[in-house]
Amino acid sequence: MELTYQPDGVGFFDGAEKSRRMSSFKVAFQGEPGAYGEGAATAVFGQDVQTVPCLTFDKVFDAVETGLADRAVLPIENSLAGTIHHNYDLLLNRNLHIVGEHDFPVHHFLLALPGVKLEDVKRVLSHPMALAQCDDFLTRHGAVREATYDTAGSAKRLVEENLRDAAAIASSRAGKIYNLNVLASNIEDDQKNFTRFLVLSREPEAPPPG
Repeated sequence: MELTYQPDGVGFFDGAEKSRRMSSFKVAFQGEPGAYGEGAATAVFGQDVQTVPCLTFDKVFDAVETGLADRAVLPIENSLAGTIHHNYDLLLNRNLHIVGEHDFPVHHFLLALPGVKLEDVKRVLSHPMALAQCDDFLTRHGAVREATYDTAGSAKRLVEENLRDAAAIASSRAGKIYNLNVLASNIEDDQKNFTRFLVLSREPEAPPPG
């Protein structure tokens, strides 16, 4: 499904005008830079949008409610893992409005520091959902699985701690941000892996950016 706007004027501008407006437009997502939520934000609003990383989904709501961000993208269900119940609870208990939605394709990559080879990898770091979605690949290679809070955060940790016996499952975007090498691509068990994101705003009919 493509993004379905109630009148959220992002799609009404083209070229330089759209780029100018989006360069000051902020979208909150959960995770570190390179997370799938950030990919969804740029898929919806374009590469020029400013993204606002948040540690938790509660912080995503805080960012929009306090004006730190203009919109948020919130994952609500995954085609393999099902519903994200906590985020439904947030929708019921917080004060943001749904103004759009987007189905984002999720493709997992095995990332490592430059020079690290697949045979060097003894453990694989990632969010529990990503680890579960790559079960076949991980079972074949026999690596120890280490659950972390975020896919992109796992990629970042490789760099910060110089982990040369480890790899991370994350997006290709995360690999580029943290200058990691791709050891294996599209390692998810099911290639038809989509996460549905909701677009949230303070107003029920969000005004156009700019």
